[in-house]
Amino acid sequence: MKSSAPPQTYRVKSFGCQMNVYDGERMAELLAQRGITPAPEGEEADLVVLNTCHIREKAAEKVYSDIGRLVKAGREAGKEPLIAVAGCVAQAEGEEIMARAPAVSMVVGPQAYHRLPEMLDRAVKGERSTDTDMPPIAKFDSLPARRKSAPSAFLTVQEGCDKFCTYCVVPYTRGAEISRPFRDLVAEADKLVAAGAREITLLGQNVNAWSGEDDKGRTVGLGGLIRRLAGIDGLARIRYTTSHPADMNEDLIAAHGEVDKLMPYLHLPVQSGNDRVLKAMNRSHTAESYLRLLDRFRAARPDIALSGDFIVGFPGETDAEFADTLKLVDAVGYAQAYSFKYSPRPGTPAATMDGQIAPQVMDERLQRLQAALNRDQHAFNQASVGKRCAVLVERTGKLPGQWLGKSPWLQSVWFEGDAALGDLVEVELVEAGPNSLAGRLLASVPA
Repeated sequence: MKSSAPPQTYRVKSFGCQMNVYDGERMAELLAQRGITPAPEGEEADLVVLNTCHIREKAAEKVYSDIGRLVKAGREAGKEPLIAVAGCVAQAEGEEIMARAPAVSMVVGPQAYHRLPEMLDRAVKGERSTDTDMPPIAKFDSLPARRKSAPSAFLTVQEGCDKFCTYCVVPYTRGAEISRPFRDLVAEADKLVAAGAREITLLGQNVNAWSGEDDKGRTVGLGGLIRRLAGIDGLARIRYTTSHPADMNEDLIAAHGEVDKLMPYLHLPVQSGNDRVLKAMNRSHTAESYLRLLDRFRAARPDIALSGDFIVGFPGETDAEFADTLKLVDAVGYAQAYSFKYSPRPGTPAATMDGQIAPQVMDERLQRLQAALNRDQHAFNQASVGKRCAVLVERTGKLPGQWLGKSPWLQSVWFEGDAALGDLVEVELVEAGPNSLAGRLLASVPA
């Protein structure tokens, strides 16, 4: 590659999970520290970072399509952008990306993106580089301080996964489970609140696997961390995602009933309602043990909203086994949920299993599952009408004077009135749709 002028503008495009959103924000902060500014809307950037996700089907091919579009748009604009590919696709297919896409200057994995500025220096000189090393959590010590935050912010507390579900690439792209130190998380949370965050969502591939030593040297789990963060003045709300049933403990369950700032919402993936399928997936729970776990959370916090993940069409899944998933959905009554068709990931055990399901069968099952999940989500929203609750104002609406925010149960709520970004306001929920609710502004909630 030929040398080029140092980039003046950047754009980070993040795909996939909330952890990728967090990583994208941190890469943007690294670039801003270099004096590079976000590209104005509608203008091509000098540097584009594609922060990729490997969970979705044909993720790698979509990366190459994005690269092609960037090259074409750059030529039409009279500039050749520097392109970096980051994230899980970069980790899984780094050398392949370099071979197939000459326009890419940098490939950096999710544990190495703190070295992006050094790679950029080489790219400006015309050198291409790949960094997919996976040192344990080293990147966090190299990231800049948090200086500006949205009202709702993400904080990665744990990375990696040791569960090795047979359909999943995360253990290969994010590495083994590792927890960030307690003191570092408290310090970053303090900085986020000082920078404007009113709500913090704690992130991890298995966030409830987090553990560390608290201020007094005691070993604590996620519940202990939540209790400490709840003491931060100005922090109004705490959430966490994504959890694994195997890592739940009594202290975290109890925190839902004891910590006012911990929101009444739990995302706990189950994936299937059939025990044989769960065993084939290498999930450590059964349908019954999962339901008993939810009962414990409801006992601690009766108004808790439940969310989950589902995969339909896992290899070998029969019609009767899929029907068990529908029975589980009926038993839980999810407020929200995410559902996907199984798609094979190279290198995972499920990709070579017998009994791969025909696409049309998966399509039909997914439609039936989503119909049930949408029914329950709408019912949960309908049951919320008439409630008064606090809403955190996160952005403006489409119409003048309209605001959008989240209820304690993570429902999208819109309302009109005198408010500002970051306000916590009391709203009466007056009308429910399938995906959001209308509210009537009552008053501001005291800080």
